[in-house]
This record gives sequence, structure tokens and C-alpha cells, in this order.
Amino acid sequence: MKDLAKRLFDIVSSAAALITLGPLLLVVALWIKLDSPGPVFFMQQRAGLCGRPFRIFKFRTMVHRTPNQIDQYSERVVSEGHDPRITRAGRIIRASSLDELPQLLNILKGDMSVVGPRPVLMEQKEVVPPGYIKRFSVRPGLTGLAQVRGRRSLGWLKQLAFDAEYVEKRSFFYDLSIILATVKVVVLGGGIYGGQGLNWRTYRDSLEGKPPADDDVTSALAEYEPEINKVKEGQS
Repeated sequence: MKDLAKRLFDIVSSAAALITLGPLLLVVALWIKLDSPGPVFFMQQRAGLCGRPFRIFKFRTMVHRTPNQIDQYSERVVSEGHDPRITRAGRIIRASSLDELPQLLNILKGDMSVVGPRPVLMEQKEVVPPGYIKRFSVRPGLTGLAQVRGRRSLGWLKQLAFDAEYVEKRSFFYDLSIILATVKVVVLGGGIYGGQGLNWRTYRDSLEGKPPADDDVTSALAEYEPEINKVKEGQS
């Protein structure tokens, strides 16, 4: 019953948002088309419910490349400032999180939910420790607990910790609190970019062929505990 209510909320809210934001979506699409060569949408395979692949929709904010031109294992982290891969329009669209709005279509289709762990690349599944596979037991979200606690600035291991925490605590009212906190995060615009030493690729390389371990996440979270408490106090 809880999952049915969540799905009903997803359908109603995503449909309403698409209708309300329709004019804005058209303006952003036109802006992207006029700003740089390439398609309006960026589509990519991500890991969804139970780790199954689905195609995610985003507004394109980077110079157009086909999926075959992108090696996820060696791709540089998108950085702040003037990353040459980001288009002129893309810098503003990313900063305002407008690039994520097409995922309302994914929510309507049932690939995603309004709230849940953010959908990861298929390649990232191999660096999820066993105790955190539970993040795939729910639909990925347009926003989530990790997004309101720091987004990409958290780094890979801390994001996994908050994904697992969400799965354990999820409820309708918990989702509402995350949605409200998301509004604040989007307005302030923090955590859009991550650091080179925080990403999943760096963690993968540090394993040197060993399997990912739950203790790695626990250690990363312990170092971050004082900052977590500050964030929680700010949300209360």
C-alpha cells in the first residue's frame, strides 16, 4: 500500500509539473538548440530499480558526443568554472538544475520516483559495497537524501551512505521533507560539482582490484559526522 501511494504521488506530481512547467521546458529546449550543435536532450543508460538499466532524460548541457565517444572509466570529473565540455547555455542550466527537469518524463513512465537515490551509471554498480546494494531496492529519484546533504560535493562513499539511510527511513512525510529541503538547495545552488578526489572512479582505482567494502563507507561517514550534524540542524 505504501509503494502504491508513492507511485500515485509520483504520477500526479510529475504530470502536474510537466503541464505547469511546459512553457519553461520549451524555452530551455529552444535555448539549447540555438546555443550549440547537437540534440536538445542528453539520454544515457542508468541503473534503476533492482539495478536494471533504463534510459534517463536530461537537457544537454555539454558539447555533443555520442555514448560511444565517452569512456566512463576515464572521463574527467566535470569541474566548476569554464570546463570546455560545458556549453555556454549549459553553465546556467546546470547551475539552476534545469537540466534535470526532463526526468519528470522518467517519473511518469515509472523508471524513477520524485524522491529516491539518484540513478547511477551502470559502470558505477561495480563499486557499490555489498551492504549498500539496498539503494537499488527502490526507484531512483529526481532528488534524494544525498542531494539535500551536499549533492556531488559529498563524494561517492558518503552518497552511498545517505542512499542506504533513505531506504531504511523512507515514508511519505520523509519524502515531503526532502522535497522541501530540495527547494532550498536548488535556490542556493550548492554541491553541483564534485572534486577529483571524491568521485567513484578514484575510489575504484584505490581498490586495486579488491572488491568494495562496507567499512570504506563507514570510515568516510565517520570523518563527515560533524558536517552531517550541521546539515541536520539546518533542516530542522
